[in-house]
Amino acid sequence: MPHTVLIAYGSTYGSTAELARTIGDVLRKAGLITEVRSATDVPDLGPYGAVVLGGALYAGRWQRDARRFARRHRKALARLPLWLFSSGPLDSSAAERDLPPPPSVRRLARRLGAREHTTFGGRLDQRADGRLARMIVRSGKGGDFRDFEAVSAWAERVARELRSVTAPQG
Repeated sequence: MPHTVLIAYGSTYGSTAELARTIGDVLRKAGLITEVRSATDVPDLGPYGAVVLGGALYAGRWQRDARRFARRHRKALARLPLWLFSSGPLDSSAAERDLPPPPSVRRLARRLGAREHTTFGGRLDQRADGRLARMIVRSGKGGDFRDFEAVSAWAERVARELRSVTAPQG
């Protein structure tokens, strides 16, 4: 059985955390040992054999905690099987087509040797605090654009790849 798979996330309002928990549930159902944690709560990557790292997108940049996690653990992440996901478009674009990562996330994926990056729709609703978030919601551009079927399908692909990477050779 492989080492524990870490699903780490940077989330301000909880939407990306919910996506991370869904990914963790799918990997667990596929027989993998998983741990879902906020990017701020992971002191080192020693206990993990693979990482899925996600960040909420704000103005085309990953949420601060996800960026700091990637920077702090860059050497370990470059040695581990790594998948990245972003959440954030406040429209149906992520469900309609594959969206390329923002340039900063694309550079990060290349530097760390990530196996894949995907973007899921985001959520912003009346629970969000902050002036800008409230303005977006009041303007009618908020909502929940997450597609949990797409999240689960992606996580199943990651699980298949993880099982093939960690399968005993014989």
